[in-house]
Amino acid sequence: MAKQNINSKEGFTIIEVVLVLAIAGLIFLMVFVALPALQRSQRDTQRRNDLSRVDTSLVQYQTNNATKTNNLPSAGEWTGVATFPDNCNTNTACSFIRNYMNSGTSDNATTNTFQDPDGTYYSMKIQTAAEAGITSSVNWNYQTAASTSAMNHIVYVFTGAKCDGEEVTTDTSRHFAIAYRLEGAGTYCIDDQ
Repeated sequence: MAKQNINSKEGFTIIEVVLVLAIAGLIFLMVFVALPALQRSQRDTQRRNDLSRVDTSLVQYQTNNATKTNNLPSAGEWTGVATFPDNCNTNTACSFIRNYMNSGTSDNATTNTFQDPDGTYYSMKIQTAAEAGITSSVNWNYQTAASTSAMNHIVYVFTGAKCDGEEVTTDTSRHFAIAYRLEGAGTYCIDDQ
C-alpha cells in the first residue's frame, strides 16, 4: 500500500484566483467604456441619415416650387414638439417638417415623427446666409454662432450657402447647406452639391 501525503491538496492558489478576477475585470471595464462610445456613434449615424432626408426633402421642395424665384423655403424657426400647432402653415419651418419630413406617415397633419435618436424632437431654423452673418469672408460654425447648449437638436438650413468641411460658407441663392451638431464631436454639414 502506498502512503498518501495528506498535506497535498489540489486547487487554485490565491494568486491564480486574483489574476483571473483581474483579467475578467479588465474585460468588463473595456466593454463598459466602449459601449457608450458605440451607442453615441450609432446615434450620430442616425442623425446623419436624418440630415440626408432633410437634404432630399429640400430638393423635393425645390422641385415642387420650381416657379418661385428662389424656390427654397423662406426664413422660419420652429421648436420641435410632438404635436403640430394649428398655425403650422404660417411657420415655414413647421410647415416644411410637417409636409416633407413627415410625409408618408398616417397622421402627418397633427403628429410629429421627426425625432432625434435620443427621443427629442428636432427643431429647425431656416435662414439665408446673410441673416446668419455668413459673408464671403466669414464662415458659420457652431463655435462662433452661439452657446452650444442652446443649439442642441436644431437643424440649421442656410439658403444661399454650401458646406466647407464643418463650416458653412456663401454660395449662389439657389443652393443650401444643412448643419447639425453631433453628439460625438463636431458638426455635420451637408449641402445640395
